[in-house]
Parts: sequence; structure tokens; C-alpha cells
Amino acid sequence: MSIINNAGSNAGQAVALSTNGDYIACYRCSIEGYQDTLYTVHGKSQFFSYCNIYVSVDFIFGDAAVVIQNSYTGVRLPSTVVTADGRFDGNLNTAIVIHNCSISPAPKLQGNPNVKTYLGRPWKKFSRTVIMQTYLDAFIDPKGWLMFDARSDLAALYYAEYGDSGNGSFTSGRVNWSGYHILTNPDDVQSFTVEKFISGSEWLPKLGVPFIPGLIR
Repeated sequence: MSIINNAGSNAGQAVALSTNGDYIACYRCSIEGYQDTLYTVHGKSQFFSYCNIYVSVDFIFGDAAVVIQNSYTGVRLPSTVVTADGRFDGNLNTAIVIHNCSISPAPKLQGNPNVKTYLGRPWKKFSRTVIMQTYLDAFIDPKGWLMFDARSDLAALYYAEYGDSGNGSFTSGRVNWSGYHILTNPDDVQSFTVEKFISGSEWLPKLGVPFIPGLIR
């Protein structure tokens, strides 16, 4: 199934899909929008698998516990930000987790040296995003992450990268925020796997949706 909002890049917020609740799975979907493509709301267990998500600005934003796995993210504008997590309470066990995916320019931007993209920016104070075992194309800006505005709390957020690959995965030039982490120990990201973070082994088999419960060895 394809879910498309074709409002255009100058239309402002243009949500293509909003998911509100628990135990939501999207499998083999194409989700296409411009600003704020995918809005994940108030959920403790949302899962996207084998999806194509085409993004312009903040392709996924919200305050749910969501894992995106085995999916492709195609960036459609020369300069954009992939995620904007809205975790507003440090006690909430929510985050955006991108696992075993590919983040690349959409075909029309491939080979354009001016394309620069950031992995995320903190929409709310306790923003939390983990990119792990994912292919990052060379268009990822060396800093990796971006402030949302001058009020961004760079200590309260939690951003992490683990085991990524591709020319955009080099971390030597990443931001030096106290809330940003370069992780090398698999024990540090086990809690963000499908099995641990959204209890996927308890409900995804009932839906017939394929998933990787843990890290890729």
C-alpha cells in the first residue's frame, strides 16, 4: 500500500501517515510526504518493516516508541533532517529506533554533491533517537545531528549511533553534545531491539510481520 501526501515542498507540514496507539505494524508500505511525513503518536509499540519512506523535512516525528527495520528512507530535498523525536518526559520509555535500514538520497538527488542531511534534531527536551546497524550514505553531514532551535537542551536528549556502515557513518566529526553517544558495546543497545523495546516477539508473530528480534550478528 502507498500512502502519499503530494502537497509539495512549499506547503508546510504535510503529514502522509499518523499512527496513534499501541501494537501498530506497517509492512511493505510506501509512505511519501514532505514536511513531517510520518507522525507517530502516544504509542508504546509501533513497528515499520520493509517500508519505503520518502522524506523532505523531519520524515518521522512524534513521541511514540517506534522501531523502523529493514526499510529504505529516500531523502527528496538537498538539505533535510531525518528525525525529530518528541519525547517530552525523561521517564517515558519512548524513542525513534532505526535498525538495519538504508538512508540515501532519492534517485533524483543521487550524485549531487550539495545534498546534506542530518540524522535528527530534538523537537522536545528529552528527545531520544538511536540509529543502529544502518547504512548511511555519504550525504549525511559529518556533524550528524542538528539543534532544533536555540532552546535545545543538548544534555537532556539521548542520541546514539551503533554499528552503522557507509560513507556517512564516520563519527569523527560528529557533534560533541553531552547527550550524544557513539556506542560500540552491543550491551548498550540491547534495550532498543524489537524484542526488548517494543516487546515485538509477543505480538508481531500474530500479525505475520517479519522482524529481527535482536541485533544482527
